[in-house]
Amino acid sequence: MLRSVTVLVGLFGLSWDVRANPNSVVAGGRDPDAEDAGYAQKSVNVFTEIDYAYELDTSQLVRERLGPGADPLQPVPTIRDLDFKQVRHTITPRLEVGVYHDWFVTAALPIIIGQQRELTLTDGVDRAGSTTVTDGLLPAGGFDAHDPSTPTTGDLLFRGPTRSGLDQVHLGLGVALMNQAKDDTKPTWKLGAEIRLAIGQIMAFDPMQPDANKGVSRGVHELKVYTSFARKLGWAEPWVELYWLTPVAAKTDSLFQDPGFGATNTELSQHGAIAAGIELYALDNTADDTRISLDFGAKADLHFEGREYTEMWEAFAYAGDSRGMGPLILDSDPTVTGVQPLSHPGISNVENYLETSGRLALRAQIGPHVRFAVTGDLVWKTDHTITFADAGVAIPGVGNDDLVDPGTQEINPLHVDAVDLVGHRYRSVNNFDVVVGVQGQVLF
Repeated sequence: MLRSVTVLVGLFGLSWDVRANPNSVVAGGRDPDAEDAGYAQKSVNVFTEIDYAYELDTSQLVRERLGPGADPLQPVPTIRDLDFKQVRHTITPRLEVGVYHDWFVTAALPIIIGQQRELTLTDGVDRAGSTTVTDGLLPAGGFDAHDPSTPTTGDLLFRGPTRSGLDQVHLGLGVALMNQAKDDTKPTWKLGAEIRLAIGQIMAFDPMQPDANKGVSRGVHELKVYTSFARKLGWAEPWVELYWLTPVAAKTDSLFQDPGFGATNTELSQHGAIAAGIELYALDNTADDTRISLDFGAKADLHFEGREYTEMWEAFAYAGDSRGMGPLILDSDPTVTGVQPLSHPGISNVENYLETSGRLALRAQIGPHVRFAVTGDLVWKTDHTITFADAGVAIPGVGNDDLVDPGTQEINPLHVDAVDLVGHRYRSVNNFDVVVGVQGQVLF
């Protein structure tokens, strides 16, 4: 009978995927009834898992502001503007099947059952003093997608629609090059790859029909490659994982499109991470397969420059609707006289930033077939600019080779001076997220 490993993971963008679960065996091992399967343990060939996570994301949005007396040798000064909050509930069914001799296949379906986003005026800022209002990105009366015709009250400036649905389906293949269940002098070492296929409704925003689109998909197919190590040493099992996640293609209706001309970094951001931790066993009874443990871990995840759905993406789409007169309407062809109106997609270029997180998990196994866990994560992101599109690229032989010349193919159609020009850019600061999750598994 093929053997399976339990891979406990986090949710959606906060995943701690594919690290070996302490004291688990590798999927696709030898039949434990075979005479030469000396390392065989109690095992199964398939397991199912359900994860639930509640995620609260908060940050503060500030604007760069240059003025008389600004020191050119110092960082660009900023002023406070808005506070951001997002609440998300996610349920993720998972399946893992052993294939052959330490090979295994995986599948996961992260389903967002509810996501709500709000922008509020930060302490000490009123509607007349908000740069988002004075620059014309949002009206002084605010905007509530649930009641567009009624001005918002209190500090609320913008509320998006309540979204739900599916972004991607995750399909993976992995192998254990070393298996501590076979040889307890070595760690369990895994290599694997996972293709993440975008299948849900594309997440977009139409200010004239704010409830018409409640999708959560970015419309981008991604590839993840990973390796992980785990080694049980008596009552403790340290582990480490490294992975890289990169976009490989975008659907035709995705917002991640290259308009040509001088546009750069038009794809979804790539990122890579390293996570490490240790599982400490309070109870490890091999006779009846009962285990209770605490798992402590930390992760550093570097996001590289690219385009993302930021805290302001729906507000940018509102201000860039080509059917209106907003300040973020794009010019689809900068080489033609006048403006060829193109709606701003809302997504924007983001500079590099580091996401760090810590996790505490309480795990338990009751008998050979049932496992569950309760997890908590604290996440912090470094301050970073979220409107970071270049003005374009200088092309040899076009105008002044040292400058981006107006009216030429050097211009980036995605660049808007109102938010991308130095002195006007938005920055995301004081990022802090909390994730609480529960996980249950039944092994067959």
